Amino acid sequence: MKRLSVVASGMLVVASTFFGCTTMSSDAGWITLIDGPTGFDNWVPTGDANWRVVDGLVQADSGKGNSYLVLKKSYGDFQLRVEFWASHDVNSGVYIRCADPKKVAVTSCYEVNIYDQAPDPAFSTGSIVGYATVAPIYKAGGKWNTYEIMAKGPHLTVKLNGVQTVELNNEKYKIGPIALQRSAQGVVKFRKVQIKPL
Repeated sequence: MKRLSVVASGMLVVASTFFGCTTMSSDAGWITLIDGPTGFDNWVPTGDANWRVVDGLVQADSGKGNSYLVLKKSYGDFQLRVEFWASHDVNSGVYIRCADPKKVAVTSCYEVNIYDQAPDPAFSTGSIVGYATVAPIYKAGGKWNTYEIMAKGPHLTVKLNGVQTVELNNEKYKIGPIALQRSAQGVVKFRKVQIKPL
């Protein structure tokens, strides 16, 4: 009986190892930029938002103007996964290919919006501000969501929770860092951010 128990335990270890490897291989090629308690070491905070790690999440919930976490490294062609929670009133976004990391704005980057209450609903959550509108109108407030953003040459696509919201062909910005925004209102939290260079 004791020998049988040892054999069974050994089989469990082998099975765990096998399935563990399978899980890890699904993330092959992905670089983790934010993952809970690791904080935002890969990023430079700008503005006056109170970016911090709370309960294993990177979040901000106060500050008067536009504030950003700007990635220290630049990327051109990539896939990006962003897990985020947004309050209904938050004005946030994921900026990509920023031409000037010291001047993050819709005039120097592509912004994938997180803003359910945008003054122009066509450029609310799921849109690329100034370039690609959404229809129907998507809502992200009060729940966890996942953005999947792909940038390859001039071709950009955005998926929100597995549903493609926009597609864009535009050559204005080719390479630059990524930035995460929190504007003057609401709460935004980031649980995991991963990138896969193409």
